[in-house]
Amino acid sequence: MSEGASGVDLYAAVETELMLEPQQIRAIPSGVFVEVPTGYEAQVRARSGLALKNGLAVVNAPGTIDSDYRGEICVILCNLGKEPFNIQRGMRIAQLVFQPVVRAELEETEELQKTKRNEGGFGHTGV
Repeated sequence: MSEGASGVDLYAAVETELMLEPQQIRAIPSGVFVEVPTGYEAQVRARSGLALKNGLAVVNAPGTIDSDYRGEICVILCNLGKEPFNIQRGMRIAQLVFQPVVRAELEETEELQKTKRNEGGFGHTGV
């Protein structure tokens, strides 16, 4: 919608209005089919306004569209808000961002190199 936008808007391609109840998760069709070049992916991301004002989230954010997928892009939306949300045909529901993909070469090993952090995980550095 703007010159500096990094995402392409995805619109709801529902046949009739759809009510998304609080805590409900639905796959919303977009009517969009893409051919993503090899070496890239498309990421489905939430629209910040819908997230802030209505509590709508893309459940698997970012949702990945692989370069070999040829089906319709559906947006997995969840209503985290307290009120039902009405989805209408043509409503902007998400955005699609294209990103390069780095392919890793995996090697099996018996031991990993030690680091200062090692296995320190969730919250190990404090608040």
